[in-house]
Amino acid sequence: MVRISALRLTRRLGTRALVSLAAPPVALLAGTSSASAHVKWFCAYDVAGQPRGLEQVLCANFEWLAGLAILCLMFGCLAEGTPLGGALLNALDRVTTRIRTDTELLVRTTLGFFFVSLWGMGGIILTPELKTDVAWIPWFQLALAACLIWRRTMPLTGLGIVFLFSFASAQYGVFHLADYPVFLGVAVYLVCQGLNLKPFGLRPLDIVRWSAAITLMWASVEKWAYPQWTDPLLAAKPQMTMGATPALFMQAAGVIEFTLAFALLWTPLVRRAAAIILAAIFVSAVFEFGKVDAIGHSGIIVVLLGIAADDARTTVRVRHAAWAPAYYGGALAAFLALYYLGHEVLFDASLQFPELAKLAVI
Repeated sequence: MVRISALRLTRRLGTRALVSLAAPPVALLAGTSSASAHVKWFCAYDVAGQPRGLEQVLCANFEWLAGLAILCLMFGCLAEGTPLGGALLNALDRVTTRIRTDTELLVRTTLGFFFVSLWGMGGIILTPELKTDVAWIPWFQLALAACLIWRRTMPLTGLGIVFLFSFASAQYGVFHLADYPVFLGVAVYLVCQGLNLKPFGLRPLDIVRWSAAITLMWASVEKWAYPQWTDPLLAAKPQMTMGATPALFMQAAGVIEFTLAFALLWTPLVRRAAAIILAAIFVSAVFEFGKVDAIGHSGIIVVLLGIAADDARTTVRVRHAAWAPAYYGGALAAFLALYYLGHEVLFDASLQFPELAKLAVI
């Protein structure tokens, strides 16, 4: 009886600790919902325009924010190996049981809603800013929704998403579609789930988790490179900056998004907590920006719920925390280099790569 009571107490403490730890970050990050809304859906943008110089991006405020992010990752790793970390994981397992059991059904249902909504809106390829006059595209997307009704035809929807992604890339360019590799991850998930495949031994959920992380890390670099795109939103809703200057707010929003996206690739408790916080941010953005945001982000929200419910575990050791600065710094440098290199290759005819030279010096 004593042992049973202790177990019950541990479970209660685990659940309460989970709520108490999750609530403050969600409350703090809810203010960044304006930055979480995809700016290209609501404001004018110019992908070919010159991005902000790296010497302006990698300033003192940016370094302080990145340092704080690394400390949070290290703390999460160290906490995960403690009894409290185990209690939090157990609490998460219990709370998310139904989501974990029905992850595939939730993905199919949400994507069905997504494609039917695109059919109803018309003239859109996958996301609101990818406009098209091709009359058969909405009907093709409706057919993809129908294929999600049966498990056997799920792979057809996956292949259809790959086709639409390729079609949009041909219309808008590879650099523009680099915002959305999560669609390819979802496509692979649907194909693998429908055919019971594990390519290279990887679970379909892990593939879509990596694609979601890459998508959000790339999007965070865009916030640093083109903060002016968000100026109309911040001017219309100044309360969302919480008293900070627009420049500092966009720097912080980018660091937060990059850190949470990077955390999706980290240890089990850290990535599950990051998925919960990201899902909460995206949902809060829906209340600010309405139907378009709800439709556009529905796919990534359901993916984040699946990640939050994933009960796969690994042994977390102190070395994971010790390696956090190197991995985070490497990922940050890699995405900055890829973004600026890609932009200069595609849009700078001189190909002198001045921004990469600045990155090397910095």
